[in-house]
Amino acid sequence: IDAVVFTGGIGENAAVIRKRTCDGLSGLGILIDDRRNETEQGSVFEIQREGASLKILVIKTNEELEIAQETVECIRAGAG
Repeated sequence: IDAVVFTGGIGENAAVIRKRTCDGLSGLGILIDDRRNETEQGSVFEIQREGASLKILVIKTNEELEIAQETVECIRAGAG
């Protein structure tokens, strides 16, 4: 494992879910920093403990934009 990534509505916005997901996984190198987990730090941020070998990332998404772009591509492909 190189990283654990949380994204989407719950992964981005629910620090308690991220914490509960990572609890008990220290044997795999998954060590969450509670302070970093509770503090939003931009569109991509790390929440693992200092010095941990495995990254734990929170990545913000714009799912509605992605759906809209894919829809436009499908419409254009069908009209062509």
